[in-house]
Amino acid sequence: MSYTIDLSGRVAFITGASSGLGAQFARTLARAGAAVVLTARRVEKLKGLRAQIEGEGGDAHVIALDVTDVDSIKSAVAHAETEVGSIDILVNNAGVSTTQRVQDVSEEDFDYIFDTNAKGAFFVAQEVGKRMLARAQGSAPGTYTGGRIINVASMAGLRALPQIGVYAMSKAAVVQMTKALALEWGRFGINVNALCPGYIDTEINHHHWSTEQGQKLMNMLPRRRVGKPEDLDALVVLLSSAQSHFVNGAVIAADDGFAI
Repeated sequence: MSYTIDLSGRVAFITGASSGLGAQFARTLARAGAAVVLTARRVEKLKGLRAQIEGEGGDAHVIALDVTDVDSIKSAVAHAETEVGSIDILVNNAGVSTTQRVQDVSEEDFDYIFDTNAKGAFFVAQEVGKRMLARAQGSAPGTYTGGRIINVASMAGLRALPQIGVYAMSKAAVVQMTKALALEWGRFGINVNALCPGYIDTEINHHHWSTEQGQKLMNMLPRRRVGKPEDLDALVVLLSSAQSHFVNGAVIAADDGFAI
């Protein structure tokens, strides 16, 4: 007997979908049957991903979004619901980082990270959440009430690491934000959970793992390896599905044991 999760009929809104984990999450949810809304600032990259998803028989849509601009967030969410339908799943993935010691962090560095990772994530979740709440309360149309919000945090939000202190702080804020949203929205059938990936090999950092510094870091990991984007597929599909109805406010480390 096999077990499958079918997301057909659901609409998933993914931020930061132009590369890395965001692109992988979009491909995975599309393969599970969801219509995916690809959002980021780099629209041309999104168009390439859309072509790939459509080539596999999936349903994908491209919308420009700058999560540091609240007006852009409101416009993108409204556009998505007009073009595709009510958003059932949010993958709140957009994020940035810098590498420096805490004594060298400038105000501009701090704002750059927090404006995307914490403030941006919050206002994306708020805008989507308001619409989920309206459907749950019967004040907006929609056949599916409730929803699934996956906030992509990081194991750095659970364990402080050198030279990415502000990034770690921002992701710790995402973890606490997840709990606050889950507490207030759970009664309406909106499940909010945080996914905390460890070190994942993506196109952005792929070259790093072959360097001396990268090898040194890898040897510090519990099993001396980094993950692949597809290692998170099963978690993302589960947390997006109706089968996760009893999972709310969870903070799930997918880091091969590094945060233990």
